[in-house]
Amino acid sequence: MPSKTSRLATVKALLFDVFGTLVDWRSSVTDELSLRVFRKQQSSSSSSSETHLSPALRTRLEALTQSDWDRFVQEWRDSYIAFTRDFNAETDEWKSVDEHHRESLVELLKRWDLEGLFTESEVESLSLVWHRLDPWPDSAEALEELHKKYATATLSNGNTSLLRDLGDYGGLTFDEIFSAETFRAYKPDPRTYLGAVSKLGLRPEEVALVAAHLKDLRAARSCGLGTIYVEREGEEEWGREEERYVEARGWVDLWVAEGEGGLRGVAERLRELE
Repeated sequence: MPSKTSRLATVKALLFDVFGTLVDWRSSVTDELSLRVFRKQQSSSSSSSETHLSPALRTRLEALTQSDWDRFVQEWRDSYIAFTRDFNAETDEWKSVDEHHRESLVELLKRWDLEGLFTESEVESLSLVWHRLDPWPDSAEALEELHKKYATATLSNGNTSLLRDLGDYGGLTFDEIFSAETFRAYKPDPRTYLGAVSKLGLRPEEVALVAAHLKDLRAARSCGLGTIYVEREGEEEWGREEERYVEARGWVDLWVAEGEGGLRGVAERLRELE
């Protein structure tokens, strides 16, 4: 029986999940949100400022700690996960991730008693922070190396303009930009994985998905693609003691654990197949 890594020997193209796999969304979003809140507080406290927060809002902000803002950002991310999971491509009107991020931010601010903290234009600008996420330190260089041997493309639930901006912002280069918007369906819908394979003009066994989420990889595997798992801190939703996580050790073709170089580790391990 061929080894798991040998199944990748016929791969000609790599598809990359983006959020969490290539970019550090958590730190990027938290840092921008914290900076904007700090500036609001400073501006409001200035006697010459035209920006005045209500006493209730100032009190609310003073009560929030950094761990609260971390939780706010996680809830924002969780709403995205729920949105893409529950979207029905057969019945639901198309909504982009950009649209969702703005709408969910407005709802979060209401739920956290923070209405009035930002103007409408500031909400719009903040909702687009997902276009300005810092890449992991290993992403850009390793992508360049992998591109020497493989065709490379994104396969993300982010909309096309978002993914192009992330590439420009982080120096991440790809041959193709495939998004859920391309196929009017969100992962893990099979039409995303098989649609990307078709657009590449390849067979499923000639394409592998690189992702930091086992759920994503499981769906890709069910469509016949190879699977490359890159562990990133805080990204995996399956618990290490869960049966499905343990079982994944048996079917993931290449597993790069935390501390093994991230995407550089992927490039090094794939080089060994040459």
